[in-house]
Amino acid sequence: MIGNIYIITAIAVIGGGLFGFDISSMSAILGTQQYRCYFNQGPNGPPFNDEKCSGPKSDVQGGITASMPGGSFVGAICSGFLSDIFGRKTSIQIGCIVWCIGSIIVCASQNIGMLVVGRFINGLSVGICSAQVPVYVSELAPPSRRGRVVGAQQWAITWGILIMFYISYGCSYINGTAAFRIPWGLQMIPAIILYIGLMFLPESPRWLAKKDRWEDCHGVLTLVHGKGDPNAPFVMRELNEIKQMVEFERQNADVSFFELFRPRMLNRLHIGVFTQIWSQLTGMNVMMYYITYVFGMAGLSGDTNLIASSIQYVINVGMTIFALIYIDRWGRRLPLIIGALLMATWMYANAALMAVHGSPAPPGGVDNVAEESWQIQGPAARAVIACTYLFVASFAPTWGPVSWIYPPELFPLRVRGKAVAITTSSNWIFNFALSYFVPPAFVNIQWKVYIIFGVFCTTMAIHVFFMFPETSGKTLEEVEEMFLNHIPAWKTRVEFQKIRRAEGGAVDDKEAAVKYDESPVRTEIAGEAKAN
Repeated sequence: MIGNIYIITAIAVIGGGLFGFDISSMSAILGTQQYRCYFNQGPNGPPFNDEKCSGPKSDVQGGITASMPGGSFVGAICSGFLSDIFGRKTSIQIGCIVWCIGSIIVCASQNIGMLVVGRFINGLSVGICSAQVPVYVSELAPPSRRGRVVGAQQWAITWGILIMFYISYGCSYINGTAAFRIPWGLQMIPAIILYIGLMFLPESPRWLAKKDRWEDCHGVLTLVHGKGDPNAPFVMRELNEIKQMVEFERQNADVSFFELFRPRMLNRLHIGVFTQIWSQLTGMNVMMYYITYVFGMAGLSGDTNLIASSIQYVINVGMTIFALIYIDRWGRRLPLIIGALLMATWMYANAALMAVHGSPAPPGGVDNVAEESWQIQGPAARAVIACTYLFVASFAPTWGPVSWIYPPELFPLRVRGKAVAITTSSNWIFNFALSYFVPPAFVNIQWKVYIIFGVFCTTMAIHVFFMFPETSGKTLEEVEEMFLNHIPAWKTRVEFQKIRRAEGGAVDDKEAAVKYDESPVRTEIAGEAKAN
């Protein structure tokens, strides 16, 4: 059994790569002539050298793209129940099987209906994996590295986007339907690797504790945190905290789905849900899915458009590395606030450039793509491209990873699986809505789309400042106590150095742990448990 947290993470976050594969397999393919002709709804169909194929209508293309996040919404909701029954690891493996089934259908698609069904099934898998991989990794990781390893999910997404984009770009030179069937078929490979790799990983110690498998729980903590020493100070502290929290939860809580909507839990549910909603309303996934449309408005076409689009994927991968290295020192609040303000700046800049220097596209759009109903040329077009790159560079180290790191840290063990399923499902339902909304929006309101997302980014910065508390540097049990004590969000701080010392098992940190156990909040919990 593998005990190194970084190897565990490297295998588990392949589940995030599945989402990345889906994003770029669609964004790179929907602009190709082979795709447009095969799924064409205009007057010109095959053969594939017909340059006038316009592809699916804008609302139909929105439906094709949105079918995946629609399935992800359903998958994320179901994942909480799967995870609580079968465990975090097994539920992710179920997602791998579902992904392979969906990929087979997508690869073999004979018409738009079959393509939509296959993408919906793929979405079920993405919903399961995207909800439960962060839970699984966060429950295994030590607090000082939790942000880094959970944030690796976002890095895996960026790698999935980049790899599949270049695979799809290379296959675009193939004549006929193989140009899109090959990339869609290759999507199965990471799911197979993930399924096999999970066989060598431990189960979540907190899920094992919830099932009263205490020896297994202790064994996993020893493997991952104790370097083989079952009596290591940090292992014993983690085990004791898990025992106290499980005992408290059983004596003081009616564990059910509806507990999430009770006053004690409703605030953190609202925070987790809005973390995922706001990550969609930044407009980032819109940029990913429809970047070829955006750059088409800026006058790029053919290979130039695809290559320019791929640069943002490289930026996405590179900038996410900063979050993996520093996110536990930066915390959660600061990256969310700064990232939102920067993204708002680039959105407003793009709107201004399009409004002042742009003009309506000729009938039929640019290069016969109706969605490109606005055009901009010259230096202003290059400025739009630059702002788009800067937007991606602002999202990648901030909202990208933090939106996956933050929700699993907010909830107690008894409801964590279901809670993260709900927060992740809110991500996917908004992803679904935006995927469907954007192509018609580019046709109907053109550059004003950027203003809408700029306003969202401004609003989320204010919301985070007043409502989102800091969770970095705290054990998952300490986060629970922070909420019980009703500490205002803007008064919470990063406690990275304290938890690093505690993990090292130094003498002064043992004393700190004793003081922690005697803290007012800990005493309050113990008192409530005894009273009951």
